[in-house]
Amino acid sequence: MTTPEEAIAAIHERFGTHPRARRLHAKGTLLKGTFTPTPAAARLSKAAHLQGGPVPLTARVSNGSGNPEDPDYAPDVRGFAVKLYVPDGSHTDIVAQTVHRFVGPDAATFNDLMRASKPPAAAWKLPLFLAQHPQVALDLPRAAAAMVPPQSYATRRYYALHAYRWRDADDSVRHVRYEFEPVAGVKTLSPLAARKRGPHYLQEEILARVADEPVRFRLDVVVAEPGDPVDDPSQVWPAERERVDAGTIVLTGPDTERETGDDVLVFDPTRVVDGIELSDDPVLRFRTLAYSESVRERTGRTRPEQLA
Repeated sequence: MTTPEEAIAAIHERFGTHPRARRLHAKGTLLKGTFTPTPAAARLSKAAHLQGGPVPLTARVSNGSGNPEDPDYAPDVRGFAVKLYVPDGSHTDIVAQTVHRFVGPDAATFNDLMRASKPPAAAWKLPLFLAQHPQVALDLPRAAAAMVPPQSYATRRYYALHAYRWRDADDSVRHVRYEFEPVAGVKTLSPLAARKRGPHYLQEEILARVADEPVRFRLDVVVAEPGDPVDDPSQVWPAERERVDAGTIVLTGPDTERETGDDVLVFDPTRVVDGIELSDDPVLRFRTLAYSESVRERTGRTRPEQLA
């Protein structure tokens, strides 16, 4: 069984060691805003942040690389993580990315990909990895499209990958997955056009954009039907599944309060509240252990439970 230490070691092998940075999604920008739920979301889950008016949030847009010096124009997975501040004082997090599925059903497959994709050995290791994982090979065109440089962090669709159990007021349960749909539409750049914008263009663009007007995303929940794989993030549900508009994310400016002083901000997809429950997805449950190891490495502290 893969350990958190082994997962972090595989990331170091791929991207190098960058002591104060996150192990993945090392380069990013913090933003503040609000989430306003819809009545449809309130009917599906009794979670407190889905029952009324807007709740505040902290969001982080990022590049997937574990090297904070990698330029924004490089082909990469992009990330969108949101921390919602629930009225009772608790928090709940959603962690999403531009790739629509996880590389495999367990953390070991991800570790293998990290090691296989390190240049220059990737020239022969990556084809071998793909031969051993034909599902990943078949999905390469769509995965490659997800890594094309975006016009903006605000013009990408993001997938949260894992399924959650939503429990309503009558104790009925449904499995759902989250997607963030950009109100501005999906817009990308050619590699050359992205390079001309500079190595930090995504960080600069999102700050300029929110200074001009709020950035909006719609939170969709895709509802599973019986027989859909709910514990394997590498499996995609059929496109015809019910899609519910659960609310709107509005980003209004930079968040200058978090990650100052001793504050350590962690977006943990296992942090849920009453009305939302974890599935039995082993990758989902592994992630909190890997995050704890990452926090220990980059801060020198064991992550306490209240770290948020």
